Amino acid sequence: MGMERTLAIVKPDAMAAGHVGKVVAAYEAEGLHIVALAVVRLAEERARAFYAEHEGKPFHERLVSFMASAPCVPIALEGPDAIERVRAINGHTDPAQAAPGTLRARLGCEGERNAVHGSDSPASAEREVRFFFPEL
Repeated sequence: MGMERTLAIVKPDAMAAGHVGKVVAAYEAEGLHIVALAVVRLAEERARAFYAEHEGKPFHERLVSFMASAPCVPIALEGPDAIERVRAINGHTDPAQAAPGTLRARLGCEGERNAVHGSDSPASAEREVRFFFPEL
């Protein structure tokens, strides 16, 4: 179990529904520590830059538009095996396929409106944390 840093994002749908506290509580309950947290409204260009790796995929434009539509909450988290732990807490990207009790099963709707984002690899985690929190 190596100490890692990762990024989670409370997406605009969960933010608008008042679920920020539930999301933060879920991560903290699993022993993850908040290193940084912010409320941001991504300009479309910033959302496009953040999701550049998905350019050309069928969902890319919808995702960029959605993430730029309202404020979101990026959270830098730290703990042993933080990347995989956040992904397990979040659940499957499709809320309908997410395991009961996961954030996406409890709070997500469908498609890009799945409540939360989590880094999928050490390289992504490093890039994503620095994207929102360059001082870290």
